[in-house]
Amino acid sequence: MSPSSVMQTAKNKGLDLIAITDHNSMANCGVYAKAARDYKLDFWYGVEVQTAEEIHVLALFDDPEPALEFDKELYNSLLPIENDPEFFGDQVVIDSKANIVRFEKRALINSSIWTFDEAIKKIQSVGGFAFPAHVDAQTYSVIAQLGFIPTNISLPAVGISAKAKPQMVRQNFPQLKNYNLIQNSDAHYLKDIGSGYTDFYLEKPTVAELKMACKNEKGRKIKNKN
Repeated sequence: MSPSSVMQTAKNKGLDLIAITDHNSMANCGVYAKAARDYKLDFWYGVEVQTAEEIHVLALFDDPEPALEFDKELYNSLLPIENDPEFFGDQVVIDSKANIVRFEKRALINSSIWTFDEAIKKIQSVGGFAFPAHVDAQTYSVIAQLGFIPTNISLPAVGISAKAKPQMVRQNFPQLKNYNLIQNSDAHYLKDIGSGYTDFYLEKPTVAELKMACKNEKGRKIKNKN
Protein backbone atom coordinates (compact mmCIF):
# COMPACT_ATOMS: atom_id res chain seq x y z
CA MET A 1 0.00 0.00 0.00
CA SER A 2 1.92 2.99 -1.29
CA PRO A 3 1.44 6.35 0.45
CA SER A 4 -0.40 7.84 -2.52
CA SER A 5 -2.72 4.85 -2.95
CA VAL A 6 -3.61 4.86 0.74
CA MET A 7 -4.44 8.57 0.69
CA GLN A 8 -6.41 8.39 -2.54
CA THR A 9 -8.44 5.48 -1.19
CA ALA A 10 -9.04 7.33 2.09
CA LYS A 11 -10.29 10.36 0.15
CA ASN A 12 -12.54 8.17 -1.98
CA LYS A 13 -14.02 6.64 1.19
CA GLY A 14 -14.79 10.09 2.61
CA LEU A 15 -12.30 9.98 5.47
CA ASP A 16 -10.92 13.23 6.89
CA LEU A 17 -8.37 11.92 9.39
CA ILE A 18 -6.24 8.79 9.30
CA ALA A 19 -3.34 7.28 11.21
CA ILE A 20 -0.72 4.75 10.18
CA THR A 21 -0.28 2.22 12.99
CA ASP A 22 2.29 -0.36 11.95
CA HIS A 23 3.22 -3.11 14.38
CA ASN A 24 5.85 -1.91 16.88
CA SER A 25 7.28 0.70 14.50
CA MET A 26 6.70 4.24 13.22
CA ALA A 27 9.47 4.04 10.63
CA ASN A 28 7.07 4.61 7.73
CA CYS A 29 4.91 7.32 9.29
CA GLY A 30 6.91 10.22 7.86
CA VAL A 31 6.30 9.43 4.19
CA TYR A 32 2.61 8.79 4.84
CA ALA A 33 2.35 12.10 6.70
CA LYS A 34 3.73 13.91 3.66
CA ALA A 35 1.32 12.09 1.37
CA ALA A 36 -1.57 13.02 3.66
CA ARG A 37 -0.63 16.70 3.35
CA ASP A 38 -0.53 16.38 -0.44
CA TYR A 39 -4.05 14.92 -0.40
CA LYS A 40 -5.27 17.44 2.19
CA LEU A 41 -6.01 14.79 4.79
CA ASP A 42 -5.35 15.21 8.49
CA PHE A 43 -2.83 12.69 9.78
CA TRP A 44 -1.70 11.29 13.11
CA TYR A 45 1.47 9.36 13.72
CA GLY A 46 0.57 6.03 15.22
CA VAL A 47 1.85 2.63 16.23
CA GLU A 48 0.38 -0.63 17.43
CA VAL A 49 2.40 -1.71 20.45
CA GLN A 50 2.43 -5.37 21.37
CA THR A 51 2.94 -5.61 25.12
CA ALA A 52 4.65 -8.32 27.15
CA GLU A 53 1.25 -9.98 27.65
CA GLU A 54 0.69 -9.93 23.85
CA ILE A 55 -1.93 -7.20 24.10
CA HIS A 56 -2.21 -4.72 21.24
CA VAL A 57 -2.28 -1.07 22.31
CA LEU A 58 -2.69 1.82 19.88
CA ALA A 59 -0.74 5.03 20.36
CA LEU A 60 -1.67 8.21 18.47
CA PHE A 61 0.33 11.45 18.24
CA ASP A 62 -0.43 14.73 16.49
CA ASP A 63 3.17 15.95 16.87
CA PRO A 64 5.91 13.96 15.08
CA GLU A 65 8.71 14.89 17.48
CA PRO A 66 7.41 13.13 20.63
CA ALA A 67 6.07 10.38 18.37
CA LEU A 68 9.49 9.58 16.97
CA GLU A 69 11.12 9.84 20.39
CA PHE A 70 8.58 7.35 21.67
CA ASP A 71 9.30 5.15 18.65
CA LYS A 72 12.98 5.00 19.59
CA GLU A 73 12.11 3.97 23.14
CA LEU A 74 9.69 1.35 21.85
CA TYR A 75 12.30 -0.04 19.47
CA ASN A 76 14.74 -0.41 22.34
CA SER A 77 12.12 -2.31 24.33
CA LEU A 78 11.95 -5.04 21.69
CA LEU A 79 14.09 -8.11 22.14
CA PRO A 80 17.16 -8.02 19.81
CA ILE A 81 15.96 -10.94 17.70
CA GLU A 82 16.39 -10.77 13.93
CA ASN A 83 13.45 -11.08 11.58
CA ASP A 84 13.15 -14.23 9.48
CA PRO A 85 12.02 -12.82 6.10
CA GLU A 86 11.42 -16.27 4.60
CA PHE A 87 8.86 -17.00 7.33
CA PHE A 88 7.46 -13.57 8.28
CA GLY A 89 8.20 -11.60 5.11
CA ASP A 90 10.37 -8.56 4.57
CA GLN A 91 10.04 -5.57 6.90
CA VAL A 92 10.53 -2.62 4.58
CA VAL A 93 10.96 1.10 5.10
CA ILE A 94 9.90 3.04 2.00
CA ASP A 95 10.12 6.48 0.44
CA SER A 96 7.22 8.58 -0.85
CA LYS A 97 7.09 6.61 -4.12
CA ALA A 98 7.08 3.27 -2.29
CA ASN A 99 10.68 2.50 -3.20
CA ILE A 100 12.41 0.39 -0.55
CA VAL A 101 14.91 2.48 1.40
CA ARG A 102 16.04 -0.23 3.79
CA PHE A 103 15.04 -3.49 5.43
CA GLU A 104 14.38 -3.54 9.17
CA LYS A 105 16.28 -6.49 10.58
CA ARG A 106 14.91 -6.59 14.12
CA ALA A 107 11.82 -8.77 14.39
CA LEU A 108 8.91 -6.37 14.86
CA ILE A 109 6.45 -9.23 15.33
CA ASN A 110 7.80 -9.85 18.84
CA SER A 111 6.41 -8.27 21.98
CA SER A 112 7.88 -5.33 23.82
CA ILE A 113 9.16 -6.01 27.34
CA TRP A 114 6.66 -3.39 28.54
CA THR A 115 3.57 -4.61 30.33
CA PHE A 116 0.13 -3.31 29.38
CA ASP A 117 0.15 -0.79 32.23
CA GLU A 118 3.69 0.35 31.40
CA ALA A 119 2.89 0.86 27.71
CA ILE A 120 -0.21 2.93 28.44
CA LYS A 121 1.63 5.11 30.96
CA LYS A 122 4.63 5.64 28.65
CA ILE A 123 2.39 6.75 25.78
CA GLN A 124 0.42 9.10 28.01
CA SER A 125 3.55 10.52 29.63
CA VAL A 126 4.81 11.88 26.29
CA GLY A 127 1.47 13.36 25.24
CA GLY A 128 0.14 10.49 23.17
CA PHE A 129 -3.38 9.08 23.11
CA ALA A 130 -3.36 5.44 24.23
CA PHE A 131 -6.11 2.86 24.05
CA PRO A 132 -6.27 -0.95 23.85
CA ALA A 133 -7.05 -2.19 20.33
CA HIS A 134 -9.90 -4.48 19.23
CA VAL A 135 -10.94 -5.43 22.77
CA ASP A 136 -13.70 -7.64 21.35
CA ALA A 137 -11.23 -9.86 19.46
CA GLN A 138 -10.27 -13.34 20.59
CA THR A 139 -6.55 -12.73 20.16
CA TYR A 140 -4.16 -9.92 21.10
CA SER A 141 -6.81 -8.02 23.04
CA VAL A 142 -6.73 -6.99 26.68
CA ILE A 143 -9.92 -8.93 27.48
CA ALA A 144 -8.74 -12.07 25.67
CA GLN A 145 -5.35 -11.99 27.35
CA LEU A 146 -6.27 -10.85 30.88
CA GLY A 147 -9.99 -11.55 31.05
CA PHE A 148 -10.74 -7.98 32.13
CA ILE A 149 -9.70 -4.35 31.65
CA PRO A 150 -7.46 -3.15 34.49
CA THR A 151 -9.06 -0.31 36.43
CA ASN A 152 -5.85 0.96 37.99
CA ILE A 153 -5.03 2.99 34.89
CA SER A 154 -7.03 5.75 33.20
CA LEU A 155 -8.25 4.83 29.71
CA PRO A 156 -10.21 7.47 27.76
CA ALA A 157 -11.47 4.87 25.26
CA VAL A 158 -11.09 1.32 23.97
CA GLY A 159 -10.92 0.11 20.40
CA ILE A 160 -13.26 -2.37 18.74
CA SER A 161 -12.94 -4.41 15.54
CA ALA A 162 -13.71 -2.88 12.15
CA LYS A 163 -16.87 -4.86 11.42
CA ALA A 164 -18.20 -5.09 14.97
CA LYS A 165 -21.54 -3.57 15.89
CA PRO A 166 -20.93 -1.24 18.85
CA GLN A 167 -24.27 -2.01 20.52
CA MET A 168 -23.63 -5.73 20.32
CA VAL A 169 -20.11 -5.27 21.69
CA ARG A 170 -21.51 -3.45 24.72
CA GLN A 171 -24.05 -6.22 25.26
CA ASN A 172 -21.43 -8.96 24.99
CA PHE A 173 -18.90 -7.15 27.16
CA PRO A 174 -20.72 -5.41 30.05
CA GLN A 175 -17.38 -4.16 31.42
CA LEU A 176 -17.29 -1.69 28.50
CA LYS A 177 -20.36 0.16 29.74
CA ASN A 178 -18.49 3.30 30.76
CA TYR A 179 -15.89 3.35 27.98
CA ASN A 180 -15.92 5.30 24.72
CA LEU A 181 -15.60 2.98 21.72
CA ILE A 182 -13.23 3.83 18.88
CA GLN A 183 -13.69 1.83 15.70
CA ASN A 184 -11.17 1.88 12.87
CA SER A 185 -10.44 -0.20 9.80
CA ASP A 186 -7.15 -1.76 10.94
CA ALA A 187 -6.59 -2.06 7.19
CA HIS A 188 -3.88 -4.34 5.85
CA TYR A 189 -5.18 -3.98 2.27
CA LEU A 190 -6.54 -1.02 0.31
CA LYS A 191 -10.01 -2.55 0.05
CA ASP A 192 -10.28 -2.52 3.86
CA ILE A 193 -9.61 1.19 4.31
CA GLY A 194 -12.74 2.81 5.76
CA SER A 195 -14.35 -0.53 6.65
CA GLY A 196 -14.47 0.72 10.23
CA TYR A 197 -14.54 4.34 11.30
CA THR A 198 -15.57 6.69 14.10
CA ASP A 199 -16.97 10.21 13.86
CA PHE A 200 -14.99 12.65 16.00
CA TYR A 201 -16.57 16.06 16.58
CA LEU A 202 -13.51 18.26 17.10
CA GLU A 203 -12.52 21.86 16.46
CA LYS A 204 -9.15 20.72 15.14
CA PRO A 205 -7.44 17.33 14.68
CA THR A 206 -5.37 17.16 17.84
CA VAL A 207 -4.90 14.64 20.63
CA ALA A 208 -5.99 17.30 23.12
CA GLU A 209 -9.29 17.71 21.25
CA LEU A 210 -9.77 13.93 21.12
CA LYS A 211 -9.31 13.74 24.88
CA MET A 212 -11.97 16.44 25.27
CA ALA A 213 -14.30 14.48 23.00
CA CYS A 214 -13.89 11.43 25.21
CA LYS A 215 -15.15 13.57 28.10
CA ASN A 216 -17.93 15.23 26.07
CA GLU A 217 -16.44 18.63 26.87
CA LYS A 218 -17.39 21.88 25.14
CA GLY A 219 -19.36 20.24 22.34
CA ARG A 220 -16.68 17.72 21.44
CA LYS A 221 -17.93 14.17 21.21
CA ILE A 222 -17.47 10.71 19.72
CA LYS A 223 -20.17 9.00 17.67
CA ASN A 224 -20.12 5.40 16.48
CA LYS A 225 -21.71 4.39 13.17
CA ASN A 226 -24.47 2.39 14.86
